[in-house]
Amino acid sequence: MEKSSKNLNWKEKLHEIIYEADTKEGKLFDVVLLFAIIASIVLVMLESIESFDEKYHYFLNVSEWIITILFSIEYILRVVSIKKPLKYIFSFYGIIDLLSTIPKYLSFILVDSHSLVALRALRLLRVFRILKLARYVGASNKLLVALRASRAKIAVFLFFVVIVCIILGTIMYMVEGEENGFTNIPKSIYWAIVTLTTVGFGDIAPQTPLGQLIASVIMILGYSIIAIPTGIVSSEMTKNHTELDSNTQSCKSCATENHKDKAAYCYHCGSELNA
Repeated sequence: MEKSSKNLNWKEKLHEIIYEADTKEGKLFDVVLLFAIIASIVLVMLESIESFDEKYHYFLNVSEWIITILFSIEYILRVVSIKKPLKYIFSFYGIIDLLSTIPKYLSFILVDSHSLVALRALRLLRVFRILKLARYVGASNKLLVALRASRAKIAVFLFFVVIVCIILGTIMYMVEGEENGFTNIPKSIYWAIVTLTTVGFGDIAPQTPLGQLIASVIMILGYSIIAIPTGIVSSEMTKNHTELDSNTQSCKSCATENHKDKAAYCYHCGSELNA
């Protein structure tokens, strides 16, 4: 049976607040954390504006230190409240949380390293859990499954695109020559990639009629191949119509999230979820 909130010890209660969004306290904690992350990112952006930094440097510095200390306390509490701390420390979110905490401390050793706190933007990935959008979490899991299933096809497609760019770049080098900016084959391949992806920086442009004809073909080809990876992933997604019903429950042992509804055990470490 699931333990009542009143019967939880302080570690379990702390874990419920920090790692889960099913309770009022847990959701409040995550919303406050979300605003702190956004505030920190805004502070870094304002600090990069020289005129603003000169006028409000003290305020920006103190504010950033306050947020850094709060994040440091939060990180320690996350480690303390879990049964297997190393599982969290070396997890994706654990590494992101650490990287978002240490830059300000590194500023004592490395100049301008505090700008790395912009990495805190990655913590906004928790927004799905914070807002308890379980159906979107399930949809994102379905997309990841489709991407994994189609990775071989996408790899073959990308390999084909690379070969096409090498061939077309070499042809353009032969057609246009150095006098028109195609000074070597690597630079010509760079032009082919830029043109095929429809970016078109305009630093190199074909001058001969044949070169312009080839460039036109490449641009049309670029538009046609954009849809291929999307089609590959879409076909994989249609193969599995089963909705992955996930929730925000976090394992007390390894901090793994996105468990299926009514799951009794963690799919990663096997620990009982409601123990």
